[in-house]
Amino acid sequence: AQLAAAVPVPVSADLENGFADDPAGVAATVEAAAATPLQGCSIEDRGPGGVYPIDLAVERVAAAAKAAAGRLVLTARAEAFLLPDPDLADVVTRLQRFAEVGADVVYAPGLTRPADIATVVTEVDRPVNVLLRPGTPTVAELADLGVARISVGGAFAFAGLGALATAARELLGGGPYTFWADASAGAQLARRAFG
Repeated sequence: AQLAAAVPVPVSADLENGFADDPAGVAATVEAAAATPLQGCSIEDRGPGGVYPIDLAVERVAAAAKAAAGRLVLTARAEAFLLPDPDLADVVTRLQRFAEVGADVVYAPGLTRPADIATVVTEVDRPVNVLLRPGTPTVAELADLGVARISVGGAFAFAGLGALATAARELLGGGPYTFWADASAGAQLARRAFG
């Protein structure tokens, strides 16, 4: 709620597995999210015990869609491509069923092959989100494939932490201090953003 209220752009929250295994618990989480200034949320088909059986996964998305209806854009996630040995046909079937029960956007994080991405875009009647990862097509290539939305996950934050660690190693190691160029650019951005 604080994040969504603090910025002038729409914010979508990653609600993990809805912090519940059962559909009622997922609905309660989405209801709570809908009471905030959020504009969207996502629900995964994987919990602590692994990927949910397809019928339960669909029931969970249906409960989330009912709770989100008219208040939040619901993204339903099929997580198999983040695990070993993903099955594209199963992922497509899950995303199709998630769309049928009310998901506004579908998302199979971990897809990197253009052919797999094109299959999902073609086979599922909803906007498709793709997670940028090493080996994923470029933003322009994803647009050409019909992808409607992209995510970077924590990559930008991790890039910032990586730059911080590099600067700290340079400082502790006695140089060279190559971080000054990035520090100067960052200071200019901060001044523009915060005055």
